[in-house]
Amino acid sequence: MEKFGITIFALFGALFLFCCSINSFASPVLKNNETITLSVPSMTCGSCPIIIKKALNKLNGVKHVAVDFRSQTAVVTYDKQKIAIKDLTKATKNAGYPSTVKNDPSPANVGAK
Repeated sequence: MEKFGITIFALFGALFLFCCSINSFASPVLKNNETITLSVPSMTCGSCPIIIKKALNKLNGVKHVAVDFRSQTAVVTYDKQKIAIKDLTKATKNAGYPSTVKNDPSPANVGAK
């Protein structure tokens, strides 16, 4: 019975170490992610959000995009090591929908409007 207890203890110890090592690999990726809200006041119809979402999703570094027609906003999660906010606003402008940052986490990173 004592061997069984030692085996269980060893298994839980190994599981604990495994979980800790996975967490250390995931942390740097999460640290680079940033979420901002873009104000896109020129949305006028139901297809506008689709066009805006496609334009933003084409950019390397964009992780997630949620566009809301009612609030005329686009919430974008992106890797700040790969892309700047000015690239996001430029993409919406090039798609025909100029945008500005609604909540600005890093003023030095804001560019094209």
